[in-house]
Amino acid sequence: MKVRRSVGSRLFDAVNVTLMLALAFIVIYPFINQIAFSFNEGADAARGGIYFLPRKLTLDNYRFLFQNPDLLHSAVISILRVIVGTTTGVLATGLLAYITSLRFFSGRRLLRVLYVVTLYFGGGLIPTYLLIVRLGMVNTFTVYWLPPLISAFYMLLMAAYMQNIPESLMESARLDGCSELRIYLQIVMPISIPVFAAIGVYVAVFHWNSWFDNMIYNPSGKWDTLQIHLRRMLIQVEALKEIYNQQIARNRFRNLSPTTLKAAITIVVTVPITVVYPFLQKYFISGITLGAVKG
Repeated sequence: MKVRRSVGSRLFDAVNVTLMLALAFIVIYPFINQIAFSFNEGADAARGGIYFLPRKLTLDNYRFLFQNPDLLHSAVISILRVIVGTTTGVLATGLLAYITSLRFFSGRRLLRVLYVVTLYFGGGLIPTYLLIVRLGMVNTFTVYWLPPLISAFYMLLMAAYMQNIPESLMESARLDGCSELRIYLQIVMPISIPVFAAIGVYVAVFHWNSWFDNMIYNPSGKWDTLQIHLRRMLIQVEALKEIYNQQIARNRFRNLSPTTLKAAITIVVTVPITVVYPFLQKYFISGITLGAVKG
């Protein structure tokens, strides 16, 4: 039997669909616009009026990026940073979360308070830089993953999830002689995969997008990541734009501009995360609902 819907119900659905389509357009349009700019000639892009499709199609922006001999090296460094930083960060933060969720650990409340304080107060840029120098981490790969190893905010989220694990599972393992580390690795981690995956997405995006620490702690350029390398290429094009009246620069970079190259850089650094995200979406959704109140 077909149920007849009221006019108000149909109107409500129509308004909802319209609003969702408008919101989707607002989210997707900037990305489409950047793609259009990245495939457009630089001189023509200065005229404006490019919205969905390039007006004068060219591959010079991407050709300029991918012909750079140091691009592959910096991409490998970025990927290595994401893998090492995400793996160590999630494991270390999860281990700390497990410690602060142990009911028999008398210092867990004090430990949480101390970590919460770090969310509101920090040493500042100069003391942090001096500490990194004294520890000998300047111009090393270690500076990328060791300082941000543990996040207090992510620790609190993971601890809230672990507190919902039945205590009887850990008690049974302790009776069988398991150490706390083995309980964490073989019991807590498999059960907590959703929160580990959700936090892993956040940490991976942080490491992929980071460039400021690279600029400060890697003056030699040996461990340049993809983001800082593309930033330097953009600065190079902007500098060449200042001498555009010279014949050599005009012939070599006539189809490039800071605007179109910036669009190409945006696409290059965004696509990898966009490709990986759908595979972790279900864990991401479950992770952002950790603090939800059940009715």
